[in-house]
Amino acid sequence: MKYEQLTQKIIGAFYTVYNTLGYGFLENVYENALRIELQKMGLTVATQYAINVYYGGQVVGEYYADLLIEEQVIIELKAVRNLLPEYEAQLLNYLNATQYEIGLLLNFGIKPQIKRKIFDNEQKRYGGQTRQSPDRYRNQE
Repeated sequence: MKYEQLTQKIIGAFYTVYNTLGYGFLENVYENALRIELQKMGLTVATQYAINVYYGGQVVGEYYADLLIEEQVIIELKAVRNLLPEYEAQLLNYLNATQYEIGLLLNFGIKPQIKRKIFDNEQKRYGGQTRQSPDRYRNQE
């Protein structure tokens, strides 16, 4: 599995934060706490990482991933009752619009939830060109 050791560290930090804070805070509280926990592990963390979406070589939109870890793994955080397919699609779009291949969707809900997404660079095109069919995405939980 790509970046397995790194994603295991991130998941460990997620559970540390979840077990400490529990359920019920706003997303930004968990984002800040997870950033602190990951930095304590010596990992490089970028918050609110800007992702440009291109069409015809021009920027047509901008999104912000919650965290980018070690310039390798995109993290999308939620603090909702249950994860919805739209949240997974959001993470896949982030992966498609960047050179990053691994993303984690982490939910600080009533019970902790984790979704691991892989979108190999060989399967995507950059700059808002043709998108690959959804069956090209790989999901690992």
